[in-house]
Amino acid sequence: MLESCTIITMPANPLMAQIHNAPGKQRMPAILPATALDAWLGGTPAEALAALAPYPADLMVAWPVSVRVNSPRNNDPSLVEALAG
Repeated sequence: MLESCTIITMPANPLMAQIHNAPGKQRMPAILPATALDAWLGGTPAEALAALAPYPADLMVAWPVSVRVNSPRNNDPSLVEALAG
C-alpha cells in the first residue's frame, strides 16, 4: 500500500494574502474546521469539495519569525517564537 499526502492550496484570506503576497501567488493551505471533517473524510465528492471554503482570517494569528524557518536543518521550538521588536 502506498501512503502519501498532499497540501491543497486555495486563494489566500486577507491575513495570509499579506504574508504570501507575490503577484499571482496569493494562496494558502486549505484549513478544514472540525465541522467539515465528516464531509471531507466520508462525504460525497461534492460534499468534500464544498468543505474547501476559505478559513476565516479573524480566527488566525500571525507574527514575524526568524528566517531560520526557511531551512529544514532547523527543527526546534524557537522557530515559532515571535521576533523581538
